[in-house]
Amino acid sequence: MGNSALRAHVETAQKTGVFQLKDRGLTEFPADLQKLTSNLRTIDLSNNKIESLPPLLIGKFTLLKSLSLNNNKLTVLPDEICNLKKLETLSLNNNHLRELPSTFGQLSALKTLSLSGNQLGALPLQLCSLRHLDVVDLSKNQIRSIPDTVGELQVIELNLNQNQISQISVKISCCPRLKILRLEENCLELSMLPQSILSDSQICLLAVEGNLFEIKKLRELEGYDKYMERFTATKKKFA
Repeated sequence: MGNSALRAHVETAQKTGVFQLKDRGLTEFPADLQKLTSNLRTIDLSNNKIESLPPLLIGKFTLLKSLSLNNNKLTVLPDEICNLKKLETLSLNNNHLRELPSTFGQLSALKTLSLSGNQLGALPLQLCSLRHLDVVDLSKNQIRSIPDTVGELQVIELNLNQNQISQISVKISCCPRLKILRLEENCLELSMLPQSILSDSQICLLAVEGNLFEIKKLRELEGYDKYMERFTATKKKFA
């Protein structure tokens, strides 16, 4: 991509606060954005070939609310990304991430996190520190189990479709705000699904198709009637 075209995008972004440059074959995060650290609210660099984020630059976007880097080649995130104190939406679908920075819990304004199609082997514990997190998409990763710490998650919707999950902590029933739990196409036996999800949780939409049991067997479990009461009461929202 030519420098003049990039300059034009930078000039536009200076006025709008939005920098969008998708499908351009970029291999690096544009250094020219250094000029816009104090006025960008949105950056979208999806569908490129970016392999890393510049640590000294990425943490300087003090007003940034939305960062999208879907379909790139990122393998790690620098700790400095956690300096984005106003970031509300982070989309990193279809990269090569295996873990999140230990300081990820400092992204205190984060509401929506999309990490579908990465290489995460575990549920990131750092997410439990994020009090405003509403929606987390961890589908299409390599997560095998859901640990006890899941009970501290504040999310409303948790998408774990297409992982390798065979074990779920009963603590998932303690999530105070969890309404939608997606567990389709995992490795769950019916005996590994905590009954308290049905009888004693806030969950009103449980998606478990494509596991190692027939859905009709789920309907025979104790507590299923309580789950259906919650589902029926709220299904209009999901129509």
